This record gives sequence, structure tokens and C-alpha cells, in this order.
Amino acid sequence: MTTERTTPDAATTTRTLPGWAAVLIGIGAAVLGLLPWLVTGMRLPLQNLWTAQTLPGDMPVVMLPFSQYAITLIIGLLVVGAGLGGLAARLLRERMPRPGVWLILVGVVAVQFTAIVQTSAVVASGLKDRDGSGFYLGALMAVAVLSAGFSILTFVLIAKAPRGGAVVGLSMAALALGPWLNGLVVPFGTAATDEVYAFLGYLRWVPPMLVGLAIAWGGVNTVGRVLGALVGLLLVWIVPAIQTGIGNAAGSRVLANDLDEMRDFGVSVFFAALTLPEVALPPLLVAILVAACGLVVRALTRRSPAGAVATD
Repeated sequence: MTTERTTPDAATTTRTLPGWAAVLIGIGAAVLGLLPWLVTGMRLPLQNLWTAQTLPGDMPVVMLPFSQYAITLIIGLLVVGAGLGGLAARLLRERMPRPGVWLILVGVVAVQFTAIVQTSAVVASGLKDRDGSGFYLGALMAVAVLSAGFSILTFVLIAKAPRGGAVVGLSMAALALGPWLNGLVVPFGTAATDEVYAFLGYLRWVPPMLVGLAIAWGGVNTVGRVLGALVGLLLVWIVPAIQTGIGNAAGSRVLANDLDEMRDFGVSVFFAALTLPEVALPPLLVAILVAACGLVVRALTRRSPAGAVATD
């Protein structure tokens, strides 16, 4: 009787993904992140500073919605895409070559860098030649670049950090999912019915629920994991207030020509959203409740004979 043996090298070879596949995973994640913009047809939103009056359907095709009314959507498109890439990298890390995680990041960054450059070039070529045009384009480029920076941080935390850090990255991606889902349900530039607006009211609970699930997955049995959970809850409190402040200030036509007033209005809205209990507390309570339920289930599962013990 003979026994077949599989050498470690053979086992590794059969489960290892090629490097090009890792790059494609990153590209796919970044493109999926752009989905709420892709479904609109990708026509540049109408611009107040455009050279000539143009119908919406005649605006050029761009990879990002450069508009002061789409700032939170830009953030969501980039951060969610990177979060998906980071999640794929963490789930597949045992099947990838040593640099596989970074190859996925290369794919993500390649798409997002291309999107920023292509959109910036198209908008720059169509804006009127005046002082306000340069500031407008520069501000939108800064938003996109900063969002890409946060997306890289989100990716690295999810893909490479221990569970405490991964919870922070997952929380960042979950909260960016808010404007992403809104843009998917009500594509930018379209109107929603009363029923759809009611549905959006339910969608607002998805990000804090996901943060709670991330905390439950991470656990709270080490100092690092406790800190990760606390940071996740802090983000649930702060990020929606930032999104509300930016959306109200940048989306105000009345304040469009008064940057100081726009800034002051945005700050006041931010602090109002941050301090009003009826606004700030419900998402926090949802995240805490989901996390608590998940931690209880996790503890019960670990006590069972088949319970799995996390190692990272």
C-alpha cells in the first residue's frame, strides 16, 4: 500500500495566484468602487465656469464627477474601491505571492490615478480662462488627491494591519459607503421619488451596522483591538458630521461666490451635526448594539467545541 504525499512546494504552487491576477483584482475593486458614477453614463456635471453653454448629454465623459455638489461622492467612490481591494487582499493573502497585497494596491492606485488625471485634464480644457476657474479646479483636484490618500490608508489598514488596525480601515470604508450607496440608488444628476427617499432613510443605518460588525469581528480582547473599536466608534460620530458639513456648504448656490461664508457655514453645520443628540446618537447606538450582539455570538461560538480561535 502506497501513500501519496504532497510536498509543501507543490501545495503552495497549487494555491498561489499569479502576480497579474493580483493586479487585476485591484483594478476590478477600483472599477467597482466607481460603479455609482459609471451607471450615470459618466458625463461631466454641468459647470458654472464652462467655456460654452452645453447640454448635459453633450458634456465630455470623465472618470470622476468633478463638481462642488459631488465632493462626498468623490470620496466614497475612491475609498470604497480601495476598501474592497483591501478586503480582497486580506481574504486571499494565503493564496497570493509575497508581494501580492502590494500588487493589488498597484491595481487600485493605477485606476484611481488615471481617473484623477483624466478628469482633471478634461475639466481644465473646458473651463473659462479666469481666476476662479483655477481655484475651482485646484480645489476639486485637492479633494480627489486627499481622497486617494485616504483610500490608500484604508487599503493598507484592511489588508495588512492586525485586527485592531483592520477594524479602523473597515470602519473608514463602511462610512464612505454612505454616499456611495446614495449615489448608486439615486445616480448623480437624477431626481428621486418619495419612495426612494424613504429607502435612503433606511440605507443610512448600513454604515454604522457595518462598523459594529467590524468591531465584533475584531474583538476586544487585546489593547490594540479595544483601541480599534474605540476609533471605529469615534469615526461613526465624526465622519457623518463632516459629510453633512461639506455637503451643505459646498452645495449651497447662495454661498458659491463667498468662500469665507461657505467655510463658516460648513463649520457651523459640522458642529451642529456633531453635538445634536438626535443626530449624533442614533448611529452610535446602532453601531454599539450590533457590535455587542456580534461579540456575544463570537464568545458563544468560541466556547463551543467547533469554535475557531482568531490568530491575527
